[in-house]
Amino acid sequence: MKKGLGKIVQNQDIRRQMIIAFHEIPGIGWHAIQKAVQHQFWNKPLWSIEDLLAIGLQRGQAKSAAERYAEHPWILTEEPSAAAQKVNAVALTPYDAAYPQMLKEIAQPPWVLYVRGRLELLQRPAIAIVGTRVPTAYGRQAAASLAKQLSQSGLTVVSGLAKGIDSKAHEAALGGAGGTIAVLPTPIDRCYPPENLSLFHRIAEQGLLVSETPIGTSLHPGQFHQRNRIIAALSVGTVVVEGATRSGSLITARHASDMSRELFAIPGPIYSPKSEGPNELIKRGEAKLITGMQDIIEELNWLPAALHAYKEADKKSSSNLETNGDQLTPEESKLIALLRDQPLSINELHELSAIPFGHLNALLLNLCIKRKIELQPGSIYIAL
Repeated sequence: MKKGLGKIVQNQDIRRQMIIAFHEIPGIGWHAIQKAVQHQFWNKPLWSIEDLLAIGLQRGQAKSAAERYAEHPWILTEEPSAAAQKVNAVALTPYDAAYPQMLKEIAQPPWVLYVRGRLELLQRPAIAIVGTRVPTAYGRQAAASLAKQLSQSGLTVVSGLAKGIDSKAHEAALGGAGGTIAVLPTPIDRCYPPENLSLFHRIAEQGLLVSETPIGTSLHPGQFHQRNRIIAALSVGTVVVEGATRSGSLITARHASDMSRELFAIPGPIYSPKSEGPNELIKRGEAKLITGMQDIIEELNWLPAALHAYKEADKKSSSNLETNGDQLTPEESKLIALLRDQPLSINELHELSAIPFGHLNALLLNLCIKRKIELQPGSIYIAL
């Protein structure tokens, strides 16, 4: 390791742990975390009530937070996202390599994302498909057909795991190379709506679940708004299939427009209430009319080259054997060697490798993305 690099890595470890710790305190908002980052709170091993009041907490919140972290000093002693690990998920911050670049481009990107499944999907070009929870037969067929085309071409399909259009899009995309990402309004360990539990588990195994909500948080209406915002942010374009003029799908469409992302709509019968939303978007010139994947490709003409580059990189990565040391850092090679002997948890890897928790978490995320290791049920890592 180059001189000075160790200190930089350690500071990044502390910073990400601080962000996760703040994010998981009830009542802490985006701006409070921003102030904590600006004031370099990672240099404070304990947080006094005065410190916490200064960044905008109410006195009761500041008191409970100060007491909590006085009892459990957090800096480099434990992984703050232990609750996520228990449900086979990991927490990402903007300082983690696996955090999606698309989110960094928006105003107020999420400070923490909880993810479970195929982390590499966060790096693929993605298209969102959204629509009503009570679609017509036409809407169901249109969503499923488009999602299948997109996923088979290598594009990842993003949606919100809601009933109706979202579910049809996820189900159709699961079998393709692009896969699917479900953005949840609930914590990463809870499925909403409950009737989608089977699909929830399939996506956890074959696709990717994403949530901004800390584990243990009760569901409230604001989380649906945040979910819709992340759906649009993760995608280069959003497709509205069916939806009323004031539906959640139109809210996602508005987020996409505000983020300067492409907006598409599938037209529907002029007398169908379900088609009012997409038809109105097309009429006002806010969304481009599409009837299939080719219309999206023609509008986003850089996508074929991007998909080709991704496929080539994927092939090259798959053909590399674990013995190719030039593909791995010494620390990554050390972790793989440990996992070849036996499956291990992050706590066991920490004890055996002596790598700080924050940096260890980042290394494990990168190895998962490289498909060198895999996170198994029970928060156990295995070598592939």
